[in-house]
Amino acid sequence: MDFSITFIPETSWEVIGALGGVVLLGAVIGLWRHLPGWALRTLALGILVLALAGPQLKREEREGLKNITFLVVDKSDSTTMEDRATQIEEASARIRGELEALSTDSDPLELRVVDVLPDDGSENGGTELLTALDEAAAHAAPGQIAGAVLLTDGQVHDADRLTSFPGPVHTLVAGESDGFDLALEAVSAPSFGIVGETVTFTLAARVHGAAEAVDRVGVEVSVDGGPSRLVTLPIGEATQVELEIAHGGANVVDIILPPREGELTTRNNRVIAEVTGVRDRLRVLLVSGEPHPGGRTWRDLLKSDPIVDLIHFTILRPPAKQDGTPVGELSLIAFPTRELFLEKIDSFDLIVFDRYRWRGVLASAYLSNVTRYVRDGGAVLVASGPAFSGAESLNRTPLNEIIPASPTLDIFEQPFKPRVSELGQRHPVTAGLEQAAGMGEDGPRWGSWLRQIDIVPSSGHVVMEGVEQRPLLVLDRVGEGRVALLASDHAWLWTRGYEGGGPQADLLRRLAHWLMREPELEEEAVFAHVEGKRVLVERRTLAAEPPGPMTATPPDGGDTIELSYEQVGPGRWQALLQGAQEGLWRFSDGTLDAVAAVGPPSPAEYVSPLATDALLKPLAEATGARVAWLTDGTPEIRIVPEGRRAHSRRWIALERRDAYRVTGVNLTPLMPAWLAVLSVGLLLLVAWRREGR
Repeated sequence: MDFSITFIPETSWEVIGALGGVVLLGAVIGLWRHLPGWALRTLALGILVLALAGPQLKREEREGLKNITFLVVDKSDSTTMEDRATQIEEASARIRGELEALSTDSDPLELRVVDVLPDDGSENGGTELLTALDEAAAHAAPGQIAGAVLLTDGQVHDADRLTSFPGPVHTLVAGESDGFDLALEAVSAPSFGIVGETVTFTLAARVHGAAEAVDRVGVEVSVDGGPSRLVTLPIGEATQVELEIAHGGANVVDIILPPREGELTTRNNRVIAEVTGVRDRLRVLLVSGEPHPGGRTWRDLLKSDPIVDLIHFTILRPPAKQDGTPVGELSLIAFPTRELFLEKIDSFDLIVFDRYRWRGVLASAYLSNVTRYVRDGGAVLVASGPAFSGAESLNRTPLNEIIPASPTLDIFEQPFKPRVSELGQRHPVTAGLEQAAGMGEDGPRWGSWLRQIDIVPSSGHVVMEGVEQRPLLVLDRVGEGRVALLASDHAWLWTRGYEGGGPQADLLRRLAHWLMREPELEEEAVFAHVEGKRVLVERRTLAAEPPGPMTATPPDGGDTIELSYEQVGPGRWQALLQGAQEGLWRFSDGTLDAVAAVGPPSPAEYVSPLATDALLKPLAEATGARVAWLTDGTPEIRIVPEGRRAHSRRWIALERRDAYRVTGVNLTPLMPAWLAVLSVGLLLLVAWRREGR
């Protein structure tokens, strides 16, 4: 119970102050003029002013509250080094026991334990110890907080989160103060690179601790798990290392610093980064044999792709045509056949023959060079028209060595709906086209084409069919290159919206990018997608039966894991790896391989793994606390009054806050009205009697 004086005024304090001033002025005048009874009259008026102020005797009934102490236990990955986890566990048990003994019925003490787990860290793997303390303290009244004890190795990554705290924040550091470690850091790592060119990594090798003098170290650099090359790095200096981007899509770069004896950890001896390979420019040569509505469709499609450089020629006047027009009046330019098909043919990523007919513009030697260009890794797309079945067919040229089908003499001039073949449902060029368009009673909800050239495939894969299930689109690999044959020149009807149109842009774009060997459109491929600590392995195949087993090799080279597939679509199978450890995983089914980098490129938890007391010293000094090493023993815990020193060489202390909660309040007037009137009347009567003498 607590007693105090409070006031509940009958009027505003301004009025009471003014009246008090008048009383004081009257007292001064009475004293100056030596008036009889001035003191009694001043006392009477003063009692009146005091009564207006409403003095009250306040009696509070209080209930004492517990002192709250926070014990923050660091269980992040860095505490697994040395014997830090053991030191922290033993210190935690001792502190809990001492605090339990200090708690009594008259002076209760509540302990709140906050465990900071590895998954509670930041996105790059850092330890946010003070964030956990701040969030826990937000659920307690500041007047109840007696202090906090941090059990950690000192590697925190939010040291600037707290600059003050309602009580002392003591830090007990686990680990050795004289450790040694080598670390590899990626100062800068590119996210994208141009295929066929090099990218620059800036690397730095650092030494933590002074147990070993090291001037230079060698690191092993590999891409996609391939052969590694040795690069020497000076200690403490940023060094640039150039790597070539060999293919489009994900290029996983693995850089390893071989471990040395006595190192605290090898988790920071590796840098894994994923560089996405992109093509700078794709050069496409489009040769149209004659003007027709589909020619503009091809041109618009290729020009709409920002990475495509298009060169387009339409042959309007063959060399043999003689109509008597003077040469000076001709506005047509000569077709640069030698320059395009002999000198610069290898600079093109794709050559498209659109309704081309062999009329002497391209000599056999040039077309033979196109065949050589495909075998060496080039790409050709033939979009055939009626001429493909006649005497001017490309099949009657040296190109017949690479064209995957031969024409018959039949040309179907009738409406038909293109259909994706059974194999095409699994091929990435045509997979999902029908499902995206929607299926009706008579097939996909897209428009008809009106002409198809009959062909007989000799190699490759038929991915689309037309009239009477005859081959419409054939894809083939020739040597290192690729060839596609489209047996119709009416694909442009989809673009014009005939009978509702169709996915011509999507089909032709996929087709062009498959020809130019985009990794995402490979028929037989394995992709590994990382989602946190899960790896989703996708297997794409043209085979109808399930693929063979996939084995996963962990980063530490331990026992392999066999993954089971689940079919998620035609030709698409997926397997899931849960709880993958950080590092470079390798996946293989004996034929195809893939790699995946799990975890951040450079985990902050291991950038500087040495135990340290430097990061938490400013907070300890600001709160009057202490930073001590557990190797020197766990300090004794004490309770001291608020404002007293909270530590010494052998002990650390928490503050007794004496917090309470008010459960009841009683008010007793000190100057009731009847007492004030009686007192004023008596004093004025005595003053009048005295003045009457």
